[in-house]
Amino acid sequence: MRRKSLLIGINYTGSSHQLQGCHQDVHNMISFLAEKGYPTDSRSMVVLADDRDPRGPFFPTGRNILAAMGWLVSEPNTCCFLHYSGHGGQVRDPDGDRDSGFDDTIVPVDYEINGQIDSDTLHRHLVSALPPTSTLFVVFDCCHSGSAIELPFVYRPDQYGNVNLVDNVKQGIHLMSAASHLLQGGFAYDKVNDARELLAGAQSFFKGLKHMSDPVGEDGLGEEHFVEDWKKEHKRVFMYSGCRDDQTSADATITGSHVGAMSWAFLQAMRYGGMEQTYVQVLQNTRGLLKDKYQQIPQLSVGMQMDLNQSLRI
Repeated sequence: MRRKSLLIGINYTGSSHQLQGCHQDVHNMISFLAEKGYPTDSRSMVVLADDRDPRGPFFPTGRNILAAMGWLVSEPNTCCFLHYSGHGGQVRDPDGDRDSGFDDTIVPVDYEINGQIDSDTLHRHLVSALPPTSTLFVVFDCCHSGSAIELPFVYRPDQYGNVNLVDNVKQGIHLMSAASHLLQGGFAYDKVNDARELLAGAQSFFKGLKHMSDPVGEDGLGEEHFVEDWKKEHKRVFMYSGCRDDQTSADATITGSHVGAMSWAFLQAMRYGGMEQTYVQVLQNTRGLLKDKYQQIPQLSVGMQMDLNQSLRI
């Protein structure tokens, strides 16, 4: 089976929302994929990063990202791998399939001009477009990434490592709740003591975002309508994401290198646990590496019901 990979790392260099570790995440993932037999030639691997030529096809604008995603899933009988490390956000849901009223997004380098890429768009370009004989494996290291490509089946570990199928749902968050996560260090700002400044930054970054006026507790989550939309597709898609929809994802410094916490934990879990691990074990081991230092809870989302106690295949 042919293997293709797309890796996207955006540091937003020079902006007020600059990250430090996304390019390093991509370099680390390239090394991992090469070890696992993924070809690294230009026909098989595409890398988008904001240290590339801003006028070229490998600069991570929204248009270039969607074009690269189209390339990734364009062929039958292909094992496709996608890694995204950058900012994630939320925008108002335009099609009414989110009870929360918001779609999760990824944030291209040109988001201030051309906007963010919402979860519905990501699903149509990645999942709906995937040929039935192909497989897509995704690692998203960004905030609000739990259902970023709207897969219908979600598995989440609890504090003891037990993994259960949960409704693909979303917690409505008001601005103060988001600010609380930011203050806990999830968002990749430099340390900011003034919460008002932090809130202003959040409002600036998530342009036009107005959260629900009433907070929703963990027991009050409602099922998202995209579950009904996509359940019948039965695509072989597996996505490990850095956190739940209502959480932020950490930029970290580990062994002297700036990295995304999720990217680091996933690679550590894969390297130390080996390819004999099941899908569930990879999730448990990733969670185990994160839980002592980070509040984010990784998730595994899949496109169809299947036994996840079988060995992971990348």
